Amino acid sequence: MIIFPILIVISFVLYLYYKVMIVRTRDPLTQEYLNSKSKLFLGSFVLFFGINQYMFYQTRLSLFIGIVFIALGIFQAQSGWKASKHYRKEYQKHQTQS
Repeated sequence: MIIFPILIVISFVLYLYYKVMIVRTRDPLTQEYLNSKSKLFLGSFVLFFGINQYMFYQTRLSLFIGIVFIALGIFQAQSGWKASKHYRKEYQKHQTQS
C-alpha cells in the first residue's frame, strides 16, 4: 500500500509548512490559526503512521503501538480541527477589518 507513505509525507510537509509560517508572522491571531492547522496535520501524520506501521509489520506488538498512535493522532487532529474551525471565523473577521 503506497497510499499511506504518501499521506505520511504530505501531512508531515504541511505540518512543517504551517510551523514555519507561525515563525514568519507577527500577528497573534494568525499564529494561533496557523498553530491549529499544524496540530491538525500533526495528528494526521501520527494517525497515518500508526496505520502504516501495523500494515507493514502485522505483529501483535505493532498492533498495540499502532492503536496508541492512532488514538493519539485522532485526538490531536480532532483538537486541531476544533481550534482551526474557531480561529478561522476570527481570522476572517480580522482580515476583513484590515
